[in-house]
Amino acid sequence: MDATGVSKGDWIFKGEFNRTTAYLSDQKKILGFNPFCHSVELTNIENVYKWLFRVTDPQNNPFDVIFFVEQSEELLVELPENIECTDPAELSDEMIKLYTVGKKIHWKHHPVTTQIEDPEKYLFEGKAFADMFMHPVQDNKTRVQFDLKIDVRFILYPAFRIVPEKILHAMTNAGMSMIMQTATNKMFHSITKDFESVTYV
Repeated sequence: MDATGVSKGDWIFKGEFNRTTAYLSDQKKILGFNPFCHSVELTNIENVYKWLFRVTDPQNNPFDVIFFVEQSEELLVELPENIECTDPAELSDEMIKLYTVGKKIHWKHHPVTTQIEDPEKYLFEGKAFADMFMHPVQDNKTRVQFDLKIDVRFILYPAFRIVPEKILHAMTNAGMSMIMQTATNKMFHSITKDFESVTYV
């Protein structure tokens, strides 16, 4: 059965833009605050990370989900109308610094050829997709907007197969999203230990 969970957030970090973006670019650091994240490792593929998430299923079995996630980063630059530019590579470092209005971090699923899933050992493959937008705001603060989607395919227990698939799918997605939203809120709240404050918008 396929399940999809989503979580979102919009926060104001009491932290200078460059420091905040550098901090939130570190997957291992920020996912360490997620209560379900067991480990994050950089693979031998550039910018691709392996996540191991561990939860407990309804029968109290450990349930592991492996994600392979590629991270890309993009500076958001807005040029004034009087400056024409057809090729971003032509911009000087000074112009980029002057007209940068934010940064985007993008996570996407990276397919691998090796077999990951092993239902007998409660091991499944997940796919993660996310965008994190960061913009400087007044008083040395940074606004952070986060949007995450997780897809997981897993095997149903016989007891659950008596529930109509449409109903079970809706219940599973809702439950997964609720768990993910709680974990996301806790993760960003825990980050406050490294900042003066993080306020939910």
